[in-house]
Amino acid sequence: MEIPNQYIKNLYKVVLVFLIILSLFFAVKLLAEFRSYGMMESSYANTITLSGHGEVQAIPDIAKINFTIKKEAKTVKEAQAGVVLVEKKALDFLKEKKVDEKDIKTSNASFYPKYDYVRIACPSIGANEISYDCGNNKQVLVGYEASESIVVKVRNTDDAGIIMQGLGAIGVSNLSGPDFAIDNEDSLKAQARKEAINDAKEKARILAKDLGVSLGRIADFSESGNDYPIMYGESAMMKDSVGAAPAPAVIPKGENTISSDVMITWEIR
Repeated sequence: MEIPNQYIKNLYKVVLVFLIILSLFFAVKLLAEFRSYGMMESSYANTITLSGHGEVQAIPDIAKINFTIKKEAKTVKEAQAGVVLVEKKALDFLKEKKVDEKDIKTSNASFYPKYDYVRIACPSIGANEISYDCGNNKQVLVGYEASESIVVKVRNTDDAGIIMQGLGAIGVSNLSGPDFAIDNEDSLKAQARKEAINDAKEKARILAKDLGVSLGRIADFSESGNDYPIMYGESAMMKDSVGAAPAPAVIPKGENTISSDVMITWEIR
């Protein structure tokens, strides 16, 4: 059966129209992609990024003291009983110094066995009875050590030195501190952040003026910050050794620095 020429012509027209529409579709899509890419490039190029720093000084209102109680004995029960005895003395002393129970926290409690290595005599060799190590050494359980670590938050910071002296006299181990800090830093951190943002804004304003551009909306923001505690040397710490100088009755607190560093990116016009 022969297909009419008019039918073939109409079919060609339909295919041609379809191909034109398909080509236009892909052309528009490609143009949109290029435009989007160009806008991203333009957006990235038309920005400035400035840093800002702010800090606030404040007098610490708490002092943290850390200490450990260790006792050795033949059994776990005896070792733990020894720790409990010293712990009770320490808690009674802290209560006497008006330290609240909620400010005394056990950070770690443990016990572990203690061993000695015993060398067993080995058979002698030859007439001269030369001794040698034949590998007969063995591990012998000699007892147990119980340990408890405690963190104390002292709110009357002027009493920190006296409290350390008292704890040292009770017989605790690894007594360290005081670490002066600020109990609630949130408002100070917010103040430091505000100063950092204002610092960055002022830098951006000056730079925009020099460049002859206007600042637009903020495109990006990040923050980092640190507080710098006052550090003390050995003279301000109770050392766990004979003849060590006791902590002074009053230890200078100095100031803590709460800081904020920000990075702000502005669009420019």
